[in-house]
Amino acid sequence: MGLNGPAKVDDAVDLEGEGQLPSLFSHAPQSVGFNKLRKRLLRQVRQALDDFQMLKGQKRWLIGVSGGKDSYSLLAILMDLKWRGLLPVELIACNLDQGQPNFPKHVLPDYLRSIGVEHRIEYRDTYSIVKEKVPEGATYCSLCSRLRRGNLYRIAREEGCDALVLGHHREDILETFFMNFFHGGRLAGMPAKLLNDEGDLFVLRPLAYCAEDDLARFAAAMEFPIIPCDLCGSQDGLQRNAMKAMLAEIETRMPGRKDAMLRALGHVNPSHLLDTRLFDFAALAAGPNS
Repeated sequence: MGLNGPAKVDDAVDLEGEGQLPSLFSHAPQSVGFNKLRKRLLRQVRQALDDFQMLKGQKRWLIGVSGGKDSYSLLAILMDLKWRGLLPVELIACNLDQGQPNFPKHVLPDYLRSIGVEHRIEYRDTYSIVKEKVPEGATYCSLCSRLRRGNLYRIAREEGCDALVLGHHREDILETFFMNFFHGGRLAGMPAKLLNDEGDLFVLRPLAYCAEDDLARFAAAMEFPIIPCDLCGSQDGLQRNAMKAMLAEIETRMPGRKDAMLRALGHVNPSHLLDTRLFDFAALAAGPNS
């Protein structure tokens, strides 16, 4: 089911009699449990593509691949859909080597070559910039992310892509919403489809409906060569970690709340909020009972 009602896409994803699998799935488990997981992720991504019209006018996508479980899973699912004839866009995977100490430079190019996907590895030492600009003891993530995004936009343009496609999932969207709610004083999340400030590239998040736990299980079963995001030093106490812990506790106490929260983001009623820019409260007028 999408955020705004029953699923529009066909729920059936046939994994039987597929013939020659893409090399990406040549060593994937053949268990019933893994096939159910794979089908669920395929269905959820297809739903997001449909709900947010991500394929409209699209011909070529740049897939951001960091080496983490989410971006590996994103690439695998998109390649799976493309192999089935359900994703009529060209895909190019891209990793931005940001110069972190001890970054294993061979892992991603070796893996991407092994699965036969077009790719580009770009080196930009943004790590030194972050170390110089961020005060001692502060977190690197925000500036690091902005510098990475700017470079990925540039690469997408150079590669003739219509969109930058990222591996943010359900929990990322909810955590961002609560960070803005608690710390930013605004109701805003992480959109599944966004037009950049320059107006020339879309940012797409096809994993918007996918649960992080499902992606973690999928990545473990696929045995992706994970590169941890702690090469610049693990930084505890981040606001996002606090939001993640809060959501996990809520889900443990009341299972299904994460899905309910995500649906709520797609059912906004401006007249029941306090934003006078979104609803004309001054125009409300009482009249005789009909």
